[in-house]
Amino acid sequence: MITPVLLSGGSGTRLWPLSRKSYPKQFTPLIGEETLFQASARRLSGPGFAAPLVLTNSDFRFIVTEQLAAAGIDPGAVLIEPEGKNTAPAVLAAALWLARENPEALMLVAPSDHVVPDAPAFRAAVELGRPAALAGKLVTFGIAPDHAETGYGYLELAECLDGAAPKVMDLLRFVEKPDLARAEAMVASGKHLWNAGIFLFSVAAIIEAFRIHAPDLMEPVAASLDAARPDLGFLRLDPAAWSRVRDISIDYAVMERADNLAVVPYTAGWSDLGGWDAVWRAGERDQNGVATTGHATAIDCTDSLLRSEDARVELVGLGLQNIIAVAMPDAVLVADASRAQDVKRVVAALKAKQARQAESFPRDHRPWGWYESLVLSERFQVKRIVVHPGAALSLQSHHHRAEHWIVVSGTAEVTIGTEVRLVTENQSVYIPLGAVHRMKNPGKVPMVLIEVQTGAYLGEDDIIRYEDDYARG
Repeated sequence: MITPVLLSGGSGTRLWPLSRKSYPKQFTPLIGEETLFQASARRLSGPGFAAPLVLTNSDFRFIVTEQLAAAGIDPGAVLIEPEGKNTAPAVLAAALWLARENPEALMLVAPSDHVVPDAPAFRAAVELGRPAALAGKLVTFGIAPDHAETGYGYLELAECLDGAAPKVMDLLRFVEKPDLARAEAMVASGKHLWNAGIFLFSVAAIIEAFRIHAPDLMEPVAASLDAARPDLGFLRLDPAAWSRVRDISIDYAVMERADNLAVVPYTAGWSDLGGWDAVWRAGERDQNGVATTGHATAIDCTDSLLRSEDARVELVGLGLQNIIAVAMPDAVLVADASRAQDVKRVVAALKAKQARQAESFPRDHRPWGWYESLVLSERFQVKRIVVHPGAALSLQSHHHRAEHWIVVSGTAEVTIGTEVRLVTENQSVYIPLGAVHRMKNPGKVPMVLIEVQTGAYLGEDDIIRYEDDYARG
């Protein structure tokens, strides 16, 4: 059995405004109906695969389990990183965790934000690499390039791809992201693959590689596991030990130094969706090279991407060429397609001016469901709140605001002080300032309500929690 190790803590800033720090691209349905995370988990499930081991951060822990449940996949362990330290510490933590049960187990490390249209072909490539991994090789999967890409690192092979049946090949070296001229030369050579950041190896082999090539990571990562704290089915790595871990990728820490490497070329289609240009290439386009998604209309446009994620925002492009236009309820990006890799500069500029849109998503996801602000003024705010069946908000109170709740779908079980009552569709309830209160969905369908807040301060930090099903402070 191969244990998939899904890395799902990234922020995906190059796909702003759809992907943001508070809700990054892996949890959104960028291509197709499923999210990228769900598609990744499904691709690495079934015969021959154990339950996935997931590494993520505290903010995403409930999103991970909710999306796996929606996909019908039972997770294995979910390890919570106290802070992002790049891929090497995450992979080592997964390996040390798996070593407790079976040091000879195989683990397949994969980012959770890639698009692989042909899942059977990818699983066949994994099977092709299995014997090499069992023999102690560190197997990486390289993507046969279909264009000169400057946003990826490359793998240089010991021999040219000859178009014959796929086979495990020797790797000469890793190549950093090149400029365009160098990328064109490497693609023309027939000896280079894109580095997909997907790896297959035995637990024992990768731990030994860390001992040899990155020994300084061993002690703090092991200590973070030894002192890890269970939390509602998750395992929180110890923050004190984790803070001593070096921030480094597995490529730099191990793969570029190891001499027991092997490569499986993969030719059946892949994208890391590392920018809006990649989304344009991966999606469906009309005869003019135009991709439209959601509430978007293109008139006399060529080679462009138009995408609106909100029914209230109708995006129309007229006479556009090589343009990316992405509209969200609270932000719009318009960019030349050749500048797709520079979108992260947009995020940096917005952060510098302290714009909320830089990192925060208009829809805030919580363990119990989600909410979004519909209207925000100086002394009042209107929110839409959706609570999952059986879920409950914390028992709480506020210093500065009162609340009016109007149920528009489903049934709410409302606690105010010592009184508990059911509030059904078209009914409302008033929560006085300072009152201890709670909301629960006792039904089997999502409950939707409109919340009107009034008061001198409406910030999310005006909350005192007395009880919480999700162990939040």
